[in-house]
Order: sequence, then C-alpha cells, then structure tokens
Amino acid sequence: MNVPRDERIVINREFDSVEQFITEYVTNISRSGAFIRCKDPLPPGTRVKLRFSVIVDDIETVEGIGEVVRVSADPPGMGVAFVELTSFSAKLIERIMTRRP
Repeated sequence: MNVPRDERIVINREFDSVEQFITEYVTNISRSGAFIRCKDPLPPGTRVKLRFSVIVDDIETVEGIGEVVRVSADPPGMGVAFVELTSFSAKLIERIMTRRP
C-alpha cells in the first residue's frame, strides 16, 4: 500500500538521544516526523525522547516523544514519527514547514 508522505524539509542538526547518550543527526523533518541518521538505529516500535536543535531565525529546540517507524540501511538511520510534541515544538515545526528558502 502506498501511503502518502508529508512534505519533507531537509535539515542537518545535532540530535541528542537521551536513551543512547550519543550524537546523531536529523537529516529531514516533516509535520509528522523526522529521519535520524545513525549507525545503530533502534528497532521499530521503540519510543524515544526527542530533543534536537534547528535554526529558524535563531537556534530553537524541538522536544517531545517519538516512535521509530522504519529503519534504513542506506542511508543508515531511522524514521521517527512524532507522538507528542511540546506546544512550542509543534508551532516551531509548522513555522519550518511554511517557510521557503
């Protein structure tokens, strides 16, 4: 079944995985989730605490809870769906998605 994907905006910012205590990179973000490039992706279904920085006008932080929905070998990483975002983070993502370079 082909499920339509939300529009993606490419970013490359640091991602701190609280569970892993390692540095990863969010390579793109959409209204529904993000792709996190990493060497050791977590299995689908894993809940993760998200905290990563993006640059809009200033450096801002996206925070919330996500769930791994897919794992990729090339590029290595995992797709994470947003399950719960702070109110500020939800508004920030909407700002990112409505801006054009």
